Amino acid sequence: MTNTQEPQNTNTSGALAVAKATAGLKLYDTASHAVSSFTPIKPGQVGIYVCGATVQSSPHIGHIRAAVAFDVVRRWFERLGYKVTFVRNVTDIDDKILDKAAAAGQQWWERAYIYEREFTEAYSKLGVEPPTYEPRATGHMIDMIDLIKKIIDNGHAYVVRDADGNPTGNVYFDVASWPHYGELTHQKQTAVSDAASEVTDAMGPSVDNAGNDKYNPVDPADMSPDKHDPRDFALWKAPKDSDPLDARWNTPFGTGRPGWHIECSAMSHRYLKDMFDIHGGGLDLRFPHHENEMAQTRAAGYDSAARWMHSAWVTAKGEKMSKSLGNGLSVPAVLAEHSAWVVRYALGSVQYRSMLEWSDQTLAEAQSAYDRVANFIERAGAAVGKQPSREEIMAISADALPADFVAAMNDDINVSGASAAIFTAIRSGNTLLSKLADRADSDVAKAEVREALVNVRAMLDTLGLDPLAEPWVSDGAAGGAAGAGADSAEHDALDKLVSEQLAERAEARKAKDFARADAIRDALGAAGIAIEDGPQGSTWSLK
Repeated sequence: MTNTQEPQNTNTSGALAVAKATAGLKLYDTASHAVSSFTPIKPGQVGIYVCGATVQSSPHIGHIRAAVAFDVVRRWFERLGYKVTFVRNVTDIDDKILDKAAAAGQQWWERAYIYEREFTEAYSKLGVEPPTYEPRATGHMIDMIDLIKKIIDNGHAYVVRDADGNPTGNVYFDVASWPHYGELTHQKQTAVSDAASEVTDAMGPSVDNAGNDKYNPVDPADMSPDKHDPRDFALWKAPKDSDPLDARWNTPFGTGRPGWHIECSAMSHRYLKDMFDIHGGGLDLRFPHHENEMAQTRAAGYDSAARWMHSAWVTAKGEKMSKSLGNGLSVPAVLAEHSAWVVRYALGSVQYRSMLEWSDQTLAEAQSAYDRVANFIERAGAAVGKQPSREEIMAISADALPADFVAAMNDDINVSGASAAIFTAIRSGNTLLSKLADRADSDVAKAEVREALVNVRAMLDTLGLDPLAEPWVSDGAAGGAAGAGADSAEHDALDKLVSEQLAERAEARKAKDFARADAIRDALGAAGIAIEDGPQGSTWSLK
């Protein structure tokens, strides 16, 4: 039961000075139901813990949405100049892993590691930065056992014993002993919540809305008649008869394995110490997982996270995307049909607290966004001679970015507004490109185009979408092994068709048939193609 070594922080953003823009950052807090100014616990540093995957089977789009959402949060902190310690755990032992491994004739640890690798590959393909550290539950049994001892010693948990007084392996948190229970999700404040909060409150589980939760089935251990109170939950649980012998650990309170919630309390405290800045996760973890986690951490004598943030669900026709409901889309299946850049854009196209409806239209809009982005970056790079280096793009401080982008990101990571700022900059950049040949001060004009190009790429990079960054470069211009060639072929075909129309329009203008020339321009405009006329001829771009 050897614990893993302390992580080394590999984040390089500490090289940047903290931006002045940090003064405007406001984030939502699930516990307070309010958006408030963010102040780090340690100046210049941010500690984030995000609940990662339970590695029972392949990742689906619903899983990865949370990873992308908090990757964007992290990237904004880095762009602001903070040194970020980002911890994301792996739950590599639980009932589902044990049961599915047995059914498949696998060792439970074998199954867990197979799917842990699948999750890692999915994160990588979709441009999610590796965490500072990624601890596994099985590597932290000593930490969990020590934490449970503290909770028992503080009078907030009890050991279940058999008729002879021997510990059975079952330990429960004593909810009645902890008057603060429910503070994360049992909202009693008078502040008026916004529309996104009202939706998540209605759909997300909470103390007020536990009931028969189809998204969070009750842990069998929590159904025990040995509990003092129906609300009590398992900190440690005796093994089932079917549990393998190597899935059991000996403790002062009996042989067994950890309850679901205790691992995150142990690991967040281990790597982020006492109070840390942000605890994140999907909306479905709000209750009971995070409610219980907050209670047991504080009952052990430690501070919990200063702020709790939850990403909303990916929905399909209004229903949460979930394997258990049969509507999950596996990441490999989606990437077989769409480029990874397009999938990431689609997953991050709305603010993290908003429900994301997954559909063909969502992906089509993401593909259109890629076409517009790639078209501008390619044309601007050609106009100024070469692309700015990745090092230059990464070094751009938030203070140097367009004000509307900064304002949107500081407004609780409003990626919809941030994307609008990017496309505003692209439109302005396309206008500069169209007038480049007319400018007598060509060096100044090229400098303006280059500035627009740097801004666009730096904004995209903040969202993990700079097409000239990894993994998109290695996977092809469109960022997907399956989609890159197709996207290039589609662009070439479109360019040929539009060029033919522009040639016909040029002939019409030469013949002074302006009605015909205008009709061609209007038809292209209706198809989403903008035409710019210059002394060297006409050029096109996607609107």
